[in-house]
Amino acid sequence: MKRFFLALFSLAAIDAHAADIRVAVAANFTAPMKQIAADFEKETGNHVSLAFGGTGQFYAQIRNGAPYDLLLAADRTTPEKLEREGLAGGRFTYAIGKLVLWSSKAGYVDGDGKILREGAFGHIAIANPRLAPYGAAAMETLKGLGLLDALRTKMVQGENISQTFQFVSSGNAELGFVALSQVWKNGKLSSGSAWVVPAKFYSPIRQDAAVLSSSKEKTAASALANYLKGEKARAVIRSYGYDFQ
Repeated sequence: MKRFFLALFSLAAIDAHAADIRVAVAANFTAPMKQIAADFEKETGNHVSLAFGGTGQFYAQIRNGAPYDLLLAADRTTPEKLEREGLAGGRFTYAIGKLVLWSSKAGYVDGDGKILREGAFGHIAIANPRLAPYGAAAMETLKGLGLLDALRTKMVQGENISQTFQFVSSGNAELGFVALSQVWKNGKLSSGSAWVVPAKFYSPIRQDAAVLSSSKEKTAASALANYLKGEKARAVIRSYGYDFQ
């Protein structure tokens, strides 16, 4: 009986000291972060609350006092900006994203992206290049291929990479440029057909993280940041097609 009460006391003590970490996560990193957060919670007893969305939107929210503890951005410039403004620190690169031309239809996109030159489609989805790094990478790719002007009238623009993916997955656009992580799992394409865009066509999509200066759970937020650098988390990240520095 004494051991039973000691065990209950220990569990209560752990729960009393468990932190609730609020993390703003770039939409392209949704699937891997859900898995990583669950693993982190099991190993540490801390609770992780995840919010997914566009990095530009998160920047505005943080500037306006949103109570996040950690930001996982889709770019490097936003965390750098927050750091310069004294709103974040401890910045590091947690993943390097890859761009893919994808269709929800099997056999629709060829492995070399020749479909872009053939132009036998009505709409191509691209994330807003002013706000979304993957959208900027898509525009760079089309420009590098000499196809930007030819395909401009066929473009439909998503507010972020999640909406862009929805345009393609729903069939509202026959194909589109999305994050590889949205259609890749365990080293293979999860559905549809795709051309993984060679890295030479766009600037590296370096995705940085930073602990927010306003965080009331800096110790736990830093622990999660360090966990992202560990091999267990990196194995998950790698399985979704990301690279590292």
